Amino acid sequence: LGVTARHLRRLFHERVGATPSFVARSRRAHFARRLLDETDLRMVDVALTAGFSTVRQMNREIQVVFRFTPTELRAKRLRADRLVADGGIRLRVPYAGALAFDDLLRYFRPRAIPGVEVVDGATYRRTITVCGEAGAIEVSQAADGQHLLVVAHLPTIGALIDDVARCRRLFGLDCPAAEETPLASDPWLRALIGARPGVRVPGAWDPFETSVRILLGQQVSVAGATTLAGRLVEAFGTPVAGLGQMGLTHSFPAATEIAEASIERLRGIGLPEARAHALREFATAYLDERIRLDSAAPYEVMVESLLALPGIGPWSAQMIALRACGQPDAFAAGDLGLRRRAATLSGNAEPMAAEALEALAEQWRPHRALAAMHLWLASPDVSRGS
Repeated sequence: LGVTARHLRRLFHERVGATPSFVARSRRAHFARRLLDETDLRMVDVALTAGFSTVRQMNREIQVVFRFTPTELRAKRLRADRLVADGGIRLRVPYAGALAFDDLLRYFRPRAIPGVEVVDGATYRRTITVCGEAGAIEVSQAADGQHLLVVAHLPTIGALIDDVARCRRLFGLDCPAAEETPLASDPWLRALIGARPGVRVPGAWDPFETSVRILLGQQVSVAGATTLAGRLVEAFGTPVAGLGQMGLTHSFPAATEIAEASIERLRGIGLPEARAHALREFATAYLDERIRLDSAAPYEVMVESLLALPGIGPWSAQMIALRACGQPDAFAAGDLGLRRRAATLSGNAEPMAAEALEALAEQWRPHRALAAMHLWLASPDVSRGS
């Protein structure tokens, strides 16, 4: 690799939250777990096939990773909840500075897609897809205020590094908090920032999923959009067995499922015809790579490509840029929640005009997304944001 062992360990600690040796041992243990689940091989054959030198070594490592013996795991293989029965891989994912984790959960809670995501107390849970198979993650905050605790229930450990990176993106761990930017001295925002240190801009586990959730929120309340998202998942998502105890039932629909759906089926979940067409066209454009849902494309180019699609206006384009694409300067000036909060700060009862808010937000560049998060979170009813 061209790096020292010490540097490699540091990289694993920063990006995965575990040592290289733990990841290697976990990989062998997970492969052995699959052999226990899917074959009737003798224990000695499972151990040797999975790369262990002895059955005793396999027993020890499997108990460390899964907290059950191989015999106990094999006994669970006929259970519907075997995906979570082992307790999952536990990781400590580090971050720098303060993190307003409770505020992020407060933002996620009303927007959680039924069946796919759930915020339960101080824990965020969701289904994930790993190498075409279903899994789940659970995320909470460590007591030390310097790590996220991630429990990953995985069908295979092969994509562990990518899964940790997605967690970091979802909770904005690699983005600055507002107090680390010039926003901290802004006369409009400094009181909000002082009251909520550590606010980050939430990202997306899956940019396509988050974009669809945003499109479903056009001209409806957050609660209404969440209801539509749940119907979409039930109609087009993939059922996932064994996660019911977590409140999780489905994987989010793949882009192909939506792109190939009939307008009648899409309307069947409660969408107006125009929005059904817009949703299908968005999925098609995503598959055709006419739009890119990442932060690599320049912000203005990304927004223009979204606006070129039918049924996507400035609000949707800015929200997709902010949440799904991680654009730090995205700002949906037309959002009613932002307009209401800006009016409150200025001492007015009526929502601030979108044009006036757009002009005001010029002073918050290039951190307008952070400013938006503070405005949303400052509202007593955070579900008024989008």
